[in-house]
Amino acid sequence: MTPTVSFVVPCYRLAHLLRDCIDSVLCQTYSNFEVLIMDDCSPDNTPEVGHSFRDVRVKYIRNESNLGHLRNYNKGISLTRGEYVWLISADDYLRRPYILQRYVNLLDRNPQVGYTFCPGVGVRNGLETQILGYSVHGNRDRIIDGHDLLEKLFRKGNTIVAASVMARRECYKRISFFPLNMPWTGDWYLWCLFALYFDVGYFSEPMVCYREHDLSMTSTLMQGNVDFDCYAAEGVAMSWAIRRKADEAAWRDVSRNCLHKAANQYARCVVPGSYRTSGSFMTLEQFEESLCRNTANETERNWIRARVYAGIGDRYYSQGELPLAKQFYLAGLQKDPCMAQGLAKWFLLSLGNPGDYLRRSLRLIRSYLRRSFGHSVKSE
Repeated sequence: MTPTVSFVVPCYRLAHLLRDCIDSVLCQTYSNFEVLIMDDCSPDNTPEVGHSFRDVRVKYIRNESNLGHLRNYNKGISLTRGEYVWLISADDYLRRPYILQRYVNLLDRNPQVGYTFCPGVGVRNGLETQILGYSVHGNRDRIIDGHDLLEKLFRKGNTIVAASVMARRECYKRISFFPLNMPWTGDWYLWCLFALYFDVGYFSEPMVCYREHDLSMTSTLMQGNVDFDCYAAEGVAMSWAIRRKADEAAWRDVSRNCLHKAANQYARCVVPGSYRTSGSFMTLEQFEESLCRNTANETERNWIRARVYAGIGDRYYSQGELPLAKQFYLAGLQKDPCMAQGLAKWFLLSLGNPGDYLRRSLRLIRSYLRRSFGHSVKSE
């Protein structure tokens, strides 16, 4: 019988955690599934653990050579037979035995939904810690309009725990597998891209556990001398890639949001000067090259330049380099005279100490309002 659901369980040096993950799948009340353990040439006893499962639904696959996490994901997905695909790392596990039944019911009844997810619970040293606040998208079950979720993922970053996602195999086959040039943001990119074409299901109950430990994929990437500014650099590429898809479909609102996202990500990556300060930053020259490669529209280029220069101005301001901050605010205004925040910041700096005092006072007031009322007050 063809399984309805295919679990893909990538595993590298996680033999000691693999059984917890697989057992959490095998105890599900919904039983029509297969499990593909994708051993990426682990040097530990993963083969022994992988072969120890006597359930015919579990298949152990060992790569001949190490593929790296994204190629291993894609290989596993390409081998699936189910209508739905659940990618869950060997160090994570399902927290409730009824989660699969709930997921299948939602996707069966709602063909416009491309994937579904739920909040995650952190686990450290074998103990549950707390609900991962960033992964909470409300306190009720619902179907989220795909473009609304895409806008939120652009605004807040990747707020979906990968281990909590079950997607239609059609999403991978027809839209995209994991992009090999995005080791940090590949899952974020896919959740955004799938939401471009489908609505998304959400369950408010946290039914998945996410382990925080030294052998997790995040920790492994960090050990490679890569920091979270690489996340922003990949976010630039992601924004342009999704924008091209949105433009093809003539989704103008999404295209505009992608432009905002690209500007924000550039502002995090770009540093002034002729040389990188680390492997994770862009120089202004590299920024220009990337910008001109991704859009031929000079109005769009100037709009983004203005916000990047303002971001550099903010950085100099926070470091007390007020003349340089003023210089970059002015450069931004020359590209976009209608940039209200840049104009306000430049004007306050032009007033000298009184202007600086006023700006700092306004920042304190905004911080107070956020703490007191929880309102989303735009930061300076």
